[in-house]
Amino acid sequence: MTRIDAKFAELKAAGKSAFVSYTMAGDPDYATSLEVLKGLPAAGVDIIELGAPFTDPMADGSTIQLAGQRALDAGMTLNKTLQMVAEFREKDDTTPIVMMGYYNPVYNHGVDAFIKDAMKAGIDGMIIVDLPPEEDDELCIPATEAGMNFIRLTTPTTDARRLPKVLPNTSGFIYYVAITGITGAGSANPETVGKEIARIKQSSDLPVCVGFGIKTPEDARAMAAVADGAVVGSAIVQRLADGQSPAQILAFVKELSDGAHGA
Repeated sequence: MTRIDAKFAELKAAGKSAFVSYTMAGDPDYATSLEVLKGLPAAGVDIIELGAPFTDPMADGSTIQLAGQRALDAGMTLNKTLQMVAEFREKDDTTPIVMMGYYNPVYNHGVDAFIKDAMKAGIDGMIIVDLPPEEDDELCIPATEAGMNFIRLTTPTTDARRLPKVLPNTSGFIYYVAITGITGAGSANPETVGKEIARIKQSSDLPVCVGFGIKTPEDARAMAAVADGAVVGSAIVQRLADGQSPAQILAFVKELSDGAHGA
């Protein structure tokens, strides 16, 4: 059982949905990013999604694209992302961390070396958005065999023909993209999302968390009410871009987590 599995079991026993927060590693700089990262559990975050900056983030809107560029400009690398996780783990050995990123940096690092280094650092799962299930032999299966979760995205366009191809090697949880488009664009509709979650759950026993288009504590509550968890990223990252302090960021995260946990 991974930390992710254990966290969902704990939340289910408590009758709660999960709150998942996203931040970009190294945005706007290493020290600030690490301070925010370390403060997330106390702000009510159940699972941390940590972005690994990449030059060509095809799934992300401008808010997270710019966060990745700020991080890269400040000298952030994949190795430093792993180092940040290791520093977090010095004081927190229970909060699950999912690394969200793209395959090119992993490939350049070396798949076997990356899996070993990521697990040593304390990463529990991965979301690699540009590796479809047809490429599971590249990273998904080796990572799963090593004991990591590989979280797959499903979307409003993942129809009845596609879904059976997406689910087989997915573990930890399923990430449902609530809108058709990129991160930070549009708003999610709870009624529509609820129907999609029910459809997915007919084919899988995994928890389903909803992300994209969730911007406020009220949004988080509404989505957590129809899913096993709510994910917020761009709304948090934008506050970093606006120059808010780590304390201000974490206060906002606490409002979001209270919303999700109040569903």
